[in-house]
Amino acid sequence: MAHVVIIGGGFAGVWSAAGAALARGDADLRITLIAPNEHLVLRPRLYEPDPDLATVELSRILGPIDVEHVRASVSTIDTDRRVVVADGAEIGYDRLVLAAGSTLVQPQGLPGAERLFDIDTLDGARRLTDHLRDRENYSAVVVGAGFVGLEAATALAARGRVLLVDRSEVVGHQLGPGPRAEIEAALDELGIDRRLMTTVTEVGDGYAVLSDGTRVEADAVVWSVGMRASGLTRQISDHLDHLGRVPVDNQLRALPDVFVAGDTAAAAFDAEHTVMQACQHATPLGKVAGYNAAAELLGVPLRDFTPGPYVTCLDLGAAGAIFTRGWDRRVMASGADGAAVKKRINQHIHPPVDDAGTILAAADRVYLELPFFPRDAGDAAA
Repeated sequence: MAHVVIIGGGFAGVWSAAGAALARGDADLRITLIAPNEHLVLRPRLYEPDPDLATVELSRILGPIDVEHVRASVSTIDTDRRVVVADGAEIGYDRLVLAAGSTLVQPQGLPGAERLFDIDTLDGARRLTDHLRDRENYSAVVVGAGFVGLEAATALAARGRVLLVDRSEVVGHQLGPGPRAEIEAALDELGIDRRLMTTVTEVGDGYAVLSDGTRVEADAVVWSVGMRASGLTRQISDHLDHLGRVPVDNQLRALPDVFVAGDTAAAAFDAEHTVMQACQHATPLGKVAGYNAAAELLGVPLRDFTPGPYVTCLDLGAAGAIFTRGWDRRVMASGADGAAVKKRINQHIHPPVDDAGTILAAADRVYLELPFFPRDAGDAAA
């Protein structure tokens, strides 16, 4: 029996499994997902107060659609032999989907780096939550004023004093000027101090030292700088992009027998942009890659990756949220209106569970329509 193997249990991996099951229908085709954990972690929600709520049991998604889950970590991909090595065991494949995700770039040579916290993984978010549990008026330093850092800082500001540090001249540099005024106003409202064009050079017990020599109080230092694709991409291609991602064609193929999805894929969004390392792209990438991996083995026409319009929604804690549209990130909603959209999106990213028909129907929807600001609902968004 032909075999589709999927590496990764995040959004891209789970939806690759569902896409493959959709293409399979009633045909004889084995589908295996390899991931070490028993849960899909809803990574975009790990900034929230209880990170354990940001999980979904993989068995409730994979079981109903007859996908095998091997709980292991892949160390080797042998594309010549069409074999992967997972916890020392070889697993053969006819088609492979690499959806191994990305990881936070750790600082090198930083004194006290072992004291850093992050919200990149469930374990990391749990560690931060446990460290600050039942504390009030703590001091926190958040390194990195990008999307993740802003959400972490504004959430932490609910019970403590927060200093936001970034090497850039502005906050939210990668988000561009579109939402910057609203972000700055929210940080002012929450009393979050900023030190720009600087970084942390040392982390100690209850303090951090900045690159300008300032020593500041810090009960927790949260690192949120930089993401890079799984190192498994280096076993697929020698031509990775600046994020370590594998170039793919419009059907998400990297090699004759290998498709790539999610944060490991450098897929074209349009003529000017590649996809972002975010769940709004990981989900449709997975659906298409998994479908195509199975469809090719079954002689079914393959699908092109056709993403919906680009949006962002940035949670700003007690100051609400900002919802933007387009690559220039035009602000469509902010404050309480933005928070309502963010709540709907956070609910929307939960995959359906327990019912095969519902899961497969969702896998068939590639052009995603995400919740949108009601007063502009006449315009499509995704």
